[in-house]
Amino acid sequence: MKKTASLFCLLIVAFHGYTQSVFTYDMPKDIAIGAASLGLFISPFFVSNEPEAPPAALDKNSVNAFDRSLMFPYNKPLDLISDIGVYGLLALPALSLIGNFTDKDALLTYGIMYTEAVLLTLGTKELLKNAVIRYRPYMYAGAVPAGLETDYYNSFPSGSTALAFLSAGFLSATFSAEHPDSPLNLPVIGGAYAVAAGIAACRIFSGSHFLSDVLAGAAIGTVYGWVLPILHKKQNAGHTITLRLLGNGIAVSFRF
Repeated sequence: MKKTASLFCLLIVAFHGYTQSVFTYDMPKDIAIGAASLGLFISPFFVSNEPEAPPAALDKNSVNAFDRSLMFPYNKPLDLISDIGVYGLLALPALSLIGNFTDKDALLTYGIMYTEAVLLTLGTKELLKNAVIRYRPYMYAGAVPAGLETDYYNSFPSGSTALAFLSAGFLSATFSAEHPDSPLNLPVIGGAYAVAAGIAACRIFSGSHFLSDVLAGAAIGTVYGWVLPILHKKQNAGHTITLRLLGNGIAVSFRF
């Protein structure tokens, strides 16, 4: 316990005690982003595309050459490891708050932009999953594994990978901005992406996803993980997103 407390104190000293966050929220802009995030998150509930029944047999040679070389039967331990890893990785962006964790505005700002990023990531990956039928790699090795009877056709994109890279990207964007001169930048960012890549690898080797699935998921998570912090940097506080009600709809204007 004493060693843990000492390490924590050293981290605080390393980051010059309590500092002011370089990120801030902007109510009009965040109302617009929040509404768009919530709308995207809800939209998959209105899109449904599923097969009537599992296919009798699937030919591995029908898979494109890019994905065919990395196809594996179902591995439940690796599947569980990747799921647990995602939940752990989602908490990592809290490291960026070292030095200003008592700042209520910073906590609120992080809560807002991280929630927006998570909703956008979940909405995007679920919308694609519901719109695209793609059988998971383990379907080419035999029958549907027990307990996965409603998920065998949702291979594209990899949701676990998307959330993992969202966390890694968000941590990278915020930590490097909050602590630009810290010697921990490379270890923190490299470590976050290494864990995210490990989760993506587990999704492939567990037979749950193709390589293209995890690449798509990584792209989705990385984009939202970096873009949302950039939109909330204080030098961007003057950038506005305005909503106007029109007779036949809503007009959205952007000023960057």
